[in-house]
Amino acid sequence: MLKFLLPVDGSHASNQAVARFIKRLDWYKEAPEIHLLNVQFPQHGNVTLFIDKESINLYHQEEGLKGLQTARGLLDRAGIDYQFHIMVGSPVEIITRYAKEMEFDQIVIGPRGLGVVKGLLLGSVASKVMQLSTVPILLIK
Repeated sequence: MLKFLLPVDGSHASNQAVARFIKRLDWYKEAPEIHLLNVQFPQHGNVTLFIDKESINLYHQEEGLKGLQTARGLLDRAGIDYQFHIMVGSPVEIITRYAKEMEFDQIVIGPRGLGVVKGLLLGSVASKVMQLSTVPILLIK
């Protein structure tokens, strides 16, 4: 069975990539194993001096669920089984490391997400993942 990792950040581009990927699932003889991944940026500075670790973890979990909400809804409506994961760290590092460690067959990613620079053909996360990943990547526009 093929294993796909779909990193999503809640952006229109990442949700559109999931929607378009769903339409292509009939290409596969056997339904693949699908994993959604949302990566939250760590809190910087002296945040831990003012907020306890449990509250920070809860915040990351809530924000991660928000980022996954639309993609999960698309898969739920299509009746497709999936797992989802929320991690904290550098998106490029987490995506590439997780894909390799969990032995995914392919990373399916949208061209750009919630990054600062709008209008680029390829966002910095997608671009860096494509450069650094040892796992094949399917870029869906």
